[in-house]
Amino acid sequence: MRRSSYAFALAGGVGLLLLAGCEKAVHNMYEQPKYRPFVESSLWPDGRSERPIEPGVVAHSAGVLAASSSGQRADLALPDWAAPAAASEVPPVTIESLRRGRERYDVYCAPCHSVSGDGDGMVVRRGFPAPASFDGAPMRAASDAHLFDVITSGHGVMYAFADRIGPSDRWAIVGYLRALQLSQHAPITDAPAAEQQGLLAEKP
Repeated sequence: MRRSSYAFALAGGVGLLLLAGCEKAVHNMYEQPKYRPFVESSLWPDGRSERPIEPGVVAHSAGVLAASSSGQRADLALPDWAAPAAASEVPPVTIESLRRGRERYDVYCAPCHSVSGDGDGMVVRRGFPAPASFDGAPMRAASDAHLFDVITSGHGVMYAFADRIGPSDRWAIVGYLRALQLSQHAPITDAPAAEQQGLLAEKP
């Protein structure tokens, strides 16, 4: 019996030593060799440890960029799918583009902004921060280019949609947003004369 106790104690001691070794190995993974900022290095001909950004690289969430939702730098070239469309590429607003804008809006925007644009989408009802209502004065005063750029690059907690929505669809969404805003503020005189009486009759 005493021999069994010694063997058990010895096995326990060996196990503790092995666990200590594992913990040291884990710490070695956490504390890997690395360069401190602005120290010399013999790995590169210029002797610098910090390396310049390669051409075409888009930086994300570094330094002051971490305060933005997109983390994109304006001084670096954006990929084709992220670049804002030129003024000559802005498509005209047609009934087809409005239908396309509504379809894209319902897919990508309505979960937060709601189908009516009041900022009370299903995601917001589940605890996500509420965006500004498109019906508010600041959003009505915002330029089309600003709305396009927000869809492209994100704003606040809203992330960028440029990799999901092409430039023509972004403009279609902007056109549909204007239609949403107009639906809440259009004067009755904008309606055809034949329909004005019916609208007045429905007014509470």
